[in-house]
Amino acid sequence: MSQNTNYYVSRRQQNWSRNQNTTRFQSAVKLGPVAHTVLVALMIIVLGLIYVTQATRTTGYDYEAQKIDNQISSYAEQKSELEVESARLTALETVKNSNVAKEMTTPASTQYVNE
Repeated sequence: MSQNTNYYVSRRQQNWSRNQNTTRFQSAVKLGPVAHTVLVALMIIVLGLIYVTQATRTTGYDYEAQKIDNQISSYAEQKSELEVESARLTALETVKNSNVAKEMTTPASTQYVNE
């Protein structure tokens, strides 16, 4: 009887609170130091591969962004060239249709200086 009472008292002294697990899990598989080292090395390798894939992906985006920037600058150059051409053509049309140009006559004869 004395043993049962001691067992009951010692279990009661643990002060288990509500909704707390009272069982402990003990794995049947025991790993040695070599297995732990191998597992840690594998985890480091996997994390390294994840890092490399992420870094490679961002580099690919950089190349694509650079290509788009080059296209934008090329289009900007073409736009400025076309604006200059438009201004030149508009100026010629304006001169041809001006009152001064309409009143001009063609010369009867022209002479050129020969060297």
